[in-house]
Amino acid sequence: MHLVEIQNVKKMFGQMTILRDICLNIEDGEFVVLIGPSGCGKSTLLRIIAGLEELSGGDIRIRGRSMVDVSAKDRDIAMVFQNYALYPHMTVRENMSFALTLKKAPQSEITERVDNAAGILGITPLLDRYPRQLSGGQRQRVAMGRAIVRDPAVFLFDEPLSNLDAQLRVTMRTEIRRLHQRLGTTMIYVTHDQIEAMTMADRIVVMNGGNIEQVGTPLELYDRPANRFVAGFIGSPGMNFLEGRIKIGARPTFVGKQGVELPLPAGALQDIGDGRPVVYGIRPEHLALDPAGETMAEVSIVEPTGAETQIFANVGGHEILALARERTQIKPGDRVRFSPVAAAAHLFDAGSGLRIT
Repeated sequence: MHLVEIQNVKKMFGQMTILRDICLNIEDGEFVVLIGPSGCGKSTLLRIIAGLEELSGGDIRIRGRSMVDVSAKDRDIAMVFQNYALYPHMTVRENMSFALTLKKAPQSEITERVDNAAGILGITPLLDRYPRQLSGGQRQRVAMGRAIVRDPAVFLFDEPLSNLDAQLRVTMRTEIRRLHQRLGTTMIYVTHDQIEAMTMADRIVVMNGGNIEQVGTPLELYDRPANRFVAGFIGSPGMNFLEGRIKIGARPTFVGKQGVELPLPAGALQDIGDGRPVVYGIRPEHLALDPAGETMAEVSIVEPTGAETQIFANVGGHEILALARERTQIKPGDRVRFSPVAAAAHLFDAGSGLRIT
């Protein structure tokens, strides 16, 4: 039996459809990330699981029990919000113990749980402070601690790191992953940041327009995207896309604007006819700078980041981005040559956007 079952879930606001027949099973102890652009329905789905939004159709089941008529407080879940939602007039200890106090739990149990959660998160010295006396990262830890003391079946995170600065986000996502490994509790995490998704998730659920586009491990989605949308959304920097057609000849190739020809991955021509319109996808790290390469490009922008250099260039009317791991003296206006790694290229149907396998 799956821990969380999302069965044909629909959600409408008036005539607007937000979620369309969402089906997803989540196992006990899994870390699942819901990701997608703004408005795709990921936060709405999380709030439906939490009981904060009503279903328009379908069912949510936790441990085999339907949650349709179960109130949020009785669902055995704990939610960590984007804005922390701490009570400003309560100390950290009072914030963390509030849910247990409402349940009239014994004081000894409350103290033990709060102290244990504070120890896990490293906030024991902060227990007597008020939220206004804490940094953003400390407030986030308190919000997580408030969830931990409830010992729920499922943790729900709604973009919890979006209010933090870049360096603190990196630290906190490591802390959340470490917390999951320590507690072993199921976590469902919503974000629009695909770096968070790639680094934290056991499985990623990519959503778009109220639908699930693909579900899989981070590397499954990265290496074998189901369609052009997933290919473009997963990975940073994003995949390059070039529109063109297939040319069958002595050496089958992809032909784009202005006659640009690029090599095809081995076996890509099975069931693909000559002249078929396709979209050629290749990630920036698979465009290797090569003085002997057949692909000529004119550099427009160079962005050194330290560990690598991002090179924006024009290839026969196509704007592309390549990554150079080594230091380079390339500058805007230079003409350079690339050798695409054919084995790492992807072909997508020009009409449906589906990946051609």
